[in-house]
Amino acid sequence: MPADLFPGFDSHWIDLPDGRFFARSGGPAEAPPLLLLHGFPQTHACWHRIAPALARTHRVVCLDLKGYGWSAAPQGDAAHEDYSKRRMGQEAVAVMDRLGHAHFTVIGHDRGARVGYRLALDEPGRVARLALLDILPTVVQWRRIEADPRLYPHWPFLAEPAPRPETEIGRDPDAYFEGLLRAWTGDGTLDAFAPAALDLYRQSWNVPERIHAACEDYRAGAGPDRAVDEADLAAGKRLACPVLILPGSGFVGRGGLAPALQAWHETFAPQATGEAIASGHFVAEENPEATLAALQRFLAD
Repeated sequence: MPADLFPGFDSHWIDLPDGRFFARSGGPAEAPPLLLLHGFPQTHACWHRIAPALARTHRVVCLDLKGYGWSAAPQGDAAHEDYSKRRMGQEAVAVMDRLGHAHFTVIGHDRGARVGYRLALDEPGRVARLALLDILPTVVQWRRIEADPRLYPHWPFLAEPAPRPETEIGRDPDAYFEGLLRAWTGDGTLDAFAPAALDLYRQSWNVPERIHAACEDYRAGAGPDRAVDEADLAAGKRLACPVLILPGSGFVGRGGLAPALQAWHETFAPQATGEAIASGHFVAEENPEATLAALQRFLAD
């Protein structure tokens, strides 16, 4: 990895039952631990603009989720449980345990935020604080898609049975994934992404096993992830830790902060606070200054 993306950070290879996982860590060893979880179709490199600043006050761990970046990309099981956010959350806990952190804060973006809130619901004793960047609860997202399939067409497409999505994407992975990046940024270009980070994203999404893993991630979203959300809602389960919602202005945050906060208040986080970030979907890369400032205020409370 180019040294200038995470100056002073250490690299870790951690063996778990599903394979070897990659993480970077930096900051004072005695500082409060902070886990950063990236989204689709990126890697831990998406945090490079804010992780060094967060590492001044926290022990920051940036993890490549299963199927992404340099972490293992197993085939997965027929029920898609291997790529469920519950399983990914368990893997995140195992990584943090190996690094010596039993209790930590989680900041997640996109799919990583889904792992984060599932982990916090399943193991509330593990998570001190939770920041969710530009997502709505999975169950809310699917309800919106069913009401208007034009909203997020990649969700049902990627969740289709194998191998149709894998085959279509595999014809030209760069065209597909870069098309999504452009569509989800505020200015419709790739200018927000550092060339070194974009190169790492391309390296990951051009691997057939990782294309399949991304589809499995979304198949899990349509199956076990939605099912467990529905069950927890019916049981009245709520997030126990302080929660910060940071929507971008054009992807999740259509209509401003209020609709995003309302979705969380009505589901898993009745006491969540939030700030809208002037950005497209990729808030930590498109507007790192505002994203960092909001996170620092939250972490300092």
